[in-house]
Amino acid sequence: MKKVQIQVKLPVSFLKEGNSFIAYTPVLDLSTVGKNFDEAQKRFSEAVQIFLEELAKAGTLDEVLTELGWQKINNTFSPPVVIAHHTEEFSIPAFAH
Repeated sequence: MKKVQIQVKLPVSFLKEGNSFIAYTPVLDLSTVGKNFDEAQKRFSEAVQIFLEELAKAGTLDEVLTELGWQKINNTFSPPVVIAHHTEEFSIPAFAH
């Protein structure tokens, strides 16, 4: 079987938790962490590559991407489209002692 490369654009959110930077994409439910933004971005790129390569090697790429909401059109997968990303405010119950 011939190996081919397919280019896709993924939505990636970057969060700061304490001194760590988190990179996350909901379309693969995949995240990684770095000491700074650049490291998180680099590690995320590596994690996506490894994740997809391992799925392809295991023969489960189509199955997993379909379960994650990807659609196969003309033998090419397209990720779900993020239609909004914003902050909402919620009340959290707290009990005083």
